[in-house]
Amino acid sequence: MLSRNRIVAAAIDLIEREGADAVSMRRIASELSVGVMSLYNHVPNKSALLDAVAETVLSQIEFTDDPAAHWTDRVRIQARAFRQIAHHYPRSTMVVVSRQLQSTAGLLPVERALSTLRGAGFDGQEAVRMLRMFIAYIVGSLLREVGVTPTFAPVRPDIKVAEADPALFPQVSALSPYLLSCDHDEEFEFGLELLVEAMAVRAGRKAGKRSARE
Repeated sequence: MLSRNRIVAAAIDLIEREGADAVSMRRIASELSVGVMSLYNHVPNKSALLDAVAETVLSQIEFTDDPAAHWTDRVRIQARAFRQIAHHYPRSTMVVVSRQLQSTAGLLPVERALSTLRGAGFDGQEAVRMLRMFIAYIVGSLLREVGVTPTFAPVRPDIKVAEADPALFPQVSALSPYLLSCDHDEEFEFGLELLVEAMAVRAGRKAGKRSARE
């Protein structure tokens, strides 16, 4: 039986195979072997379908958040939870970050993240900026992991790389073993710790200023 859930699942499957550009109401109808008009009984248009895709992906984030934990640990937990779902739905995650979500499923992770940051003492604007920073970091890491190879990303084993001239590029030449290899989990944790440590320093400065005024 055709349902909204079946339609959204078909869209997610198509996105993961071919990307979001492949999605159209006609293509989804073909995937489900139904008439295109029957889709509109459950989803009004393509934009609403992509919103549903994003909300469905976000709703599957599994938080093991501990409100009693230190805020830095909560940030780590939330970042790892988002990365985990992004690993499972890498192309659909690109849809998530491109949509302005309004549903409970879409807003709950945002609410949790902002609540954690506000509880750490950051003001509203800082909290929003930090949330965006973490999303940008996680998505950037994801792009590197799923096969995009920009400058400084590890090179795939099937690509041959010309050796750098040590006279012209002494550092690149000396560090080439590190430039050409990457443990994605270790790289993510390294970057995550840098971000959290920088946030902790900033939070400490703000707390110091408040104490000085009291």
